[in-house]
Amino acid sequence: MTNMLHIKDEAKRCLLCEDAPCTKACESGDPARAIRAIRFDNAKDVWLWTEGCSDADLDRAEQACIHYDRPIRIRELLSCACSSVATDSQRTRNQSLPSLAIRFCGMSCENPFFLASSAICTNYEMVARAFDMGWAGVFYKTICKQEIREVSPRFDAVKDGTSFAGFRNMEQLSENHYEVDFDILHRLKRDYPTKIVVASIMGEFEEEWIELSKLAEKAGCDAVELNFSCPQMRLAGMGSDIGQDAELVNFYTSYVKRSVKIPVITKMTPNITHITRPAMGAYFGGADAISAINTIKSVTMSGGAEVNGKQTISGYSGRAVKPIALRYILEMAVDPVINGSHGKPVELSGIGGIETWRDALEFIQVGCHNVQICTAVMEYGYRIIDDLILGLQTYMAERNIDNLEKLVGERLPSFVLPSGLDRDTMVYPKIDRVKCIGCGRCFRSCQDGGHQAITFDKDARQPRIVGTKCVGCHLCRLVCPVGAIGITKRINKGK
Repeated sequence: MTNMLHIKDEAKRCLLCEDAPCTKACESGDPARAIRAIRFDNAKDVWLWTEGCSDADLDRAEQACIHYDRPIRIRELLSCACSSVATDSQRTRNQSLPSLAIRFCGMSCENPFFLASSAICTNYEMVARAFDMGWAGVFYKTICKQEIREVSPRFDAVKDGTSFAGFRNMEQLSENHYEVDFDILHRLKRDYPTKIVVASIMGEFEEEWIELSKLAEKAGCDAVELNFSCPQMRLAGMGSDIGQDAELVNFYTSYVKRSVKIPVITKMTPNITHITRPAMGAYFGGADAISAINTIKSVTMSGGAEVNGKQTISGYSGRAVKPIALRYILEMAVDPVINGSHGKPVELSGIGGIETWRDALEFIQVGCHNVQICTAVMEYGYRIIDDLILGLQTYMAERNIDNLEKLVGERLPSFVLPSGLDRDTMVYPKIDRVKCIGCGRCFRSCQDGGHQAITFDKDARQPRIVGTKCVGCHLCRLVCPVGAIGITKRINKGK
């Protein structure tokens, strides 16, 4: 393993065991925690959990690995990870890190990481445990007055090795009686006064929206989220049926906004072409913030997801949806009405495919004041909060940023319409002969999916770029399995 690409690939093989045998076998460190840091894009801090480990410790850890295929190459993995981190980027344990505190709808949040309204927050014990571990707040699972009867099984996944590339969810709303849920929220706010407790609600008609929002306020909730976005409601006229209709969004938002004093947040559906239209309905209804996105309507064909021989359309989430979620956030963030260019702005809460601190950073950089996470918690547990916090803090420290607010929307100026992109220059790819292993993937992809601008010497196993044919599309760079293709300087196109 010679670079971070290979290190991450090996770390992804780790099963992230509970009560990890590798750590139990190591007398001087926590290799499982170090590997988890690499897995969640926080490799710069691996040394914190391995600096006391000897080679013998790591050999014992590797021998204890229970991987179903072959043991994780723990000693080699951690040695390479530590050597890949520059000495000047290693912090001492006593060095202070920047605060992640940020305000959202006037509320003081200790960090931007919230549990999204879903199966990961359905009772007091779950949320309390998450709070104890460092999560700043919760959008509690959506409360309604209807009887919720769920199916079995209710989940399906598109796998990437042992991990979820995408996740399909057929759950609806909270199965608890609404009075039980509001009591839970009351106790959570009483016991964790510095945490942000948001009640997510869904009504069937205006009186229910008003009643539930008032009960949320009475329970001491910091804010109320209006779920206009659930894609698999059993009853028509609820969930994403509302979120696709700007008039209904405006109607129900207005009713709730006039009924309570706490901030009102609307949760929007991605199952629509132009999200700014219902978002505008939320804006003119007085919404303080918008959450986006909920899951995307989808179909998976796995027989294991059948419910007594039947299937249905339901919501899709996970890493695969992040680019789509970012697109919707961006569209709202640059809208002159929603972003407050002509009046009061509506703040944004980002959801969709967030797994690492870098994912969260991307949402913040396109305008979000906080992020909500669900699928990654369902797959890996609340423990991911450790690397979310530490990774983002380390990034801020390296950039000498002392206030998270400075990152909100910082990437927005770089986005333009397609007509605003530079079409007069190009960047050639460049092959690193040391890294290249001669597999020929770049040649095959360029031949069959590009511009036939790469030749391949089968005897020497060497690809070469033909400059007169190359258009700088960089398909070759994207398919290279070892990161052997980089970029050159941008130059003007030839006439």
